[in-house]
This record gives sequence, C-alpha cells and structure tokens, in this order.
Amino acid sequence: MSKMSTECARIALNGATMGTRWSALFFAEPDFDPGPVRAALQGAVDEIDAQMSTWKPDSALMRLNAAPVGEWVAVPERLRDVLQLGLKIGRASGGAFDIGMGDAVMAWGFGPQGAAPDGIRAAMQAMRRPAHEVLEFDGANVRKAAPIALDLNAIAKGYGVDRLAETLRDHAVANALVGIDGEMRAMGLRPDGEAWTIAVEAPDAERRTPHSILGLQDAAVATSGDYRHWVEVHGRRLSHTMDPRRGAPLIASPASVSVVARTCAEADAWATALMVLGAERGAALARRTGLDALFLLRDDDASARGVGVGRLFSEEPAATASIGGQ
Repeated sequence: MSKMSTECARIALNGATMGTRWSALFFAEPDFDPGPVRAALQGAVDEIDAQMSTWKPDSALMRLNAAPVGEWVAVPERLRDVLQLGLKIGRASGGAFDIGMGDAVMAWGFGPQGAAPDGIRAAMQAMRRPAHEVLEFDGANVRKAAPIALDLNAIAKGYGVDRLAETLRDHAVANALVGIDGEMRAMGLRPDGEAWTIAVEAPDAERRTPHSILGLQDAAVATSGDYRHWVEVHGRRLSHTMDPRRGAPLIASPASVSVVARTCAEADAWATALMVLGAERGAALARRTGLDALFLLRDDDASARGVGVGRLFSEEPAATASIGGQ
C-alpha cells in the first residue's frame, strides 16, 4: 500500500453533540478547505441527535414513545435502521441488550430530570417484555404492541460515529479516525501506513489513563463501563447501565467491556450487552458469536485485570491488537 505524502496537512475537527464532543482526524493536501467537511460532519451528528435524543421532547424517538400502543408511526430511515439493529442484537444477546429500558433510565436520573423514587419503584415492578418482542415494522412505519419506553443511548453514539465515517467517505476522505465520547472508528491507515492507535481506558473515575492500546484498521471499538456515569444510592455508586431483569442499574458487573466490531453501532450495543451479562456469561456469548471483547475486572487491590475473548485479544489482556478488512 502506498503511503500518503508526508507533506499533507493534519486536519483535526470537532464539535458538540449528544452532550459531549465528536472528533475527526485525517490528513489532506495543504490547500484542503476543511470548512465544508466540518459542516457536513456536524450536520450528520445533528441529524442523529434530532431523531434519537431522549433529551429533546420533539425528537422522532420521543414522538414514537408518546404514540399510543397499536398506532403505526412513520419514522425516518436512520432511526428505523438503529431500532432494527437494536432489536437484532437484543435477540442475539437473549435480551441483555434492550432498547426498551427508557423508563428505568429516566427514573434513575440518567435523563433530563433527576431520580424519581416513584418512577424507580414502577420501573422495578414493571412486567417487562423485551423490545424485540414489542416493536413491529411495516416499511417506514413502526408500532408498539405493548407499552414501552425506548432509549437508544447505548447505540446512538456508536451509530453517530458510523455516520461521521460515512460523511468523510462522501467527501473522498478514505483514511481517518473518528469518534464520539471515546467510541471510535478507524478508516484505512495513518499516513505512515500503520494502523490507527486507540487507547482502551483504565476503569478509573478520578483520571483518564490507558489500560492498553489497540491498533485498528477499518474497524470500530466501543466501551461500556461503570466509572464515568453513575448515581449514588446509600453511599454506593450504581452504573448507568440498566439490568433489564430488574429495571435498575447493574449491581455486579465488569468494570468495563470493550468490543471491536465492523461498525461502531454494533460495538456500542454489544459492549452494553456483555456488560449486562457479566464476565462469565458475557465471555461465553462472545466466544459463541465470534466477538472480539476485552473485559476489565477489578481485583481486591482495585487494580484492573483484563480477560480477552476473540482473535484480537487472544484470551489475554490486550497490549496491541489490529483488525483489518472488516
């Protein structure tokens, strides 16, 4: 593979989205005008936020949530794609990934309002059916067969990363690294012909330090963890990741799970599913389904121990792993 000219300019773009920041890094000719690309990238993530946000009452997702049971609702194509992918991974994970946990997410204070004791009790007592048993599709229309509150926070950022990559390709950028809040996707190679390097973060709430390094080519990585977003109940920190069986935050889980996949939406959703399943059941499912995953587990001395699954991690804590051609 030929290497890009060393005279090319480094282009680093970023902007606000989904309560955090998106980023794009690539190299181009010195006279390259990044303005139109930046505008297109911002437009791509703005579209996702407008369709899938639970913080915007008028988003397409919230309109679907507000619709009566049994009523067909026309939804935009990108939202429909994410809903269908979420249901697919929900089935494959045995319900560990469930996009129908919006009531629990809101009740426990991970939405626009704070925690609500009455909502918590209702979420924990609810008789639940997983989203893949409730949502029905007919072309561009979706309907709910039973009451459900949809939440796409565990897949929408990953999908947003994929849209950043697609947008760069539309602008003839073939080699780049894009991300939203730590969910990353690598396109092609760096100018020196090497894979893009990405840190897997150590599960430390006080500081950001790398646990290990991945080298990625044409692949994405996403991490679900218990150390960035939490609520404190009776002096105990509880993760933002919901247990569909309880309608409440996970009580016991890995410190984090990182998944490498073809797309960032898939990596994002599967990282959550494996987090919910836990190290033992999650690793078993990852092996059965051919996933590349790294589980970080806390030892008694608070250090992080890695358990890897898949050909990238070779059943060992990751040091460097590469994937290409996916």
